[in-house]
Amino acid sequence: MKVLVTGASRGIGRAIAIELARPGGEVVLGYLQNEEAVRQTALAVEQRGARAIPVQGDVRSEGDLKRLAASLDSLDVLVHNAAVGALKPYDAMRTSHWDLTLESSLRPFWLLTKLAPLREGASVIGLSSLGSRSFVPGYAAMGAAKAGMEALTRQLAVELSPRRIRVNTVCGGLIETDALSYFPDGEAMRAAAIQRTPLGRLGQPEDLARVVGLLVSPEAGWITGQVLVVDGGYSLI
Repeated sequence: MKVLVTGASRGIGRAIAIELARPGGEVVLGYLQNEEAVRQTALAVEQRGARAIPVQGDVRSEGDLKRLAASLDSLDVLVHNAAVGALKPYDAMRTSHWDLTLESSLRPFWLLTKLAPLREGASVIGLSSLGSRSFVPGYAAMGAAKAGMEALTRQLAVELSPRRIRVNTVCGGLIETDALSYFPDGEAMRAAAIQRTPLGRLGQPEDLARVVGLLVSPEAGWITGQVLVVDGGYSLI
C-alpha cells in the first residue's frame, strides 16, 4: 500500500503512518522541521516492513505540496493531518494568525487532494476535532478550519466518486499529544475531559490511527463523505 501522511513526525500523524505501514508498502512522511522525530517515525514504519520516505516541507506552500505529491507515482491513501494555528480569542487574533491556521489545515486538504496521484479506488482521509462543532476557548480559527475540512469532505466525496475514490474525515476528541501544552489551561482541560468522557480516559493517537486504518480498508468500501466522531462518548454529554 502506498501512503502519504502530512504532519507525520509526531503525535496523531506518527501513529497513522505506523498503522498504515504494510510489508512491501511505502509511506511518505510529510513533516515541517523536526528531523529527529521524523527519523524515529521512519524507523517505526520500516520495522513494520514498509519503506519510509521522509519529505520536509511546509503545507502552506503550494510548491512544497507539489514536491510532496510527486514523492510516489501513485497513491492508495492520502491522509492530511498537519495543522498549525493560533490559539487566541477572536478579538486578539491578527489577520496573519487567521491565515496561518486556515492555510495549514483547510487549504492543503483541497490542494493536496488535487495534486496527489490518487489511483482509482484510493482513499482520502482528513483529521478534524470537536472544536469544529462546539466551543473551545481560543479555537475560533482552528475550529473554522476544521469545520471547513468536514464540509469539504462531503464535496470531494461526490466529485471524486467517478474514480471510486472515497473521502472521509475522522473527528477526534481530546487526544493525549504534545499539542495540549499549547493550551493555556491544558491541564484543566485534560482533567475535565477525563471526568466528562463516558469511557473514562483521554484518547490516544493510536485510537484515531486505528479508525483511519478501518476507513481505508476494504471493509469500509461503502463509506464515503462521512465525518466519524471518535471521542470516547465525550460529545454525548
